[in-house]
Amino acid sequence: MSVNYGSKRVVVGAHYGVRDWLAQGVTAALMVLFTLIVVAQVLFTSGPIGYDNWAGIFAAQWMKVLTFSIIVALLYHVWVGIRNIWMDYVKPVAVRLTLQILSIVWLVGCAGWAIQVLWRL
Repeated sequence: MSVNYGSKRVVVGAHYGVRDWLAQGVTAALMVLFTLIVVAQVLFTSGPIGYDNWAGIFAAQWMKVLTFSIIVALLYHVWVGIRNIWMDYVKPVAVRLTLQILSIVWLVGCAGWAIQVLWRL
């Protein structure tokens, strides 16, 4: 004879928890590492830091690719965070979807702007 000690809880949702937590951690670690690389380059640059020095740091193709990769990581980091905020606090589906679409459009625009800035140097 089985005993029922309460109703069985049904968990629904997108189940993003662990994946989101891991993505946030990995992208944050990559951004910290990149920041340390840039700070090291600035510290080892002789003379006053002006536009020419900053342009020199980001002039190499490997640095542009690395910077853009970090920008993509940053955009993904932001997307995970803002998507979770919309899912947790905005209950009307139409409003939530609209906010998510606007967020995606904004982030893609930021990526396009980053490409322009990096490859214009």
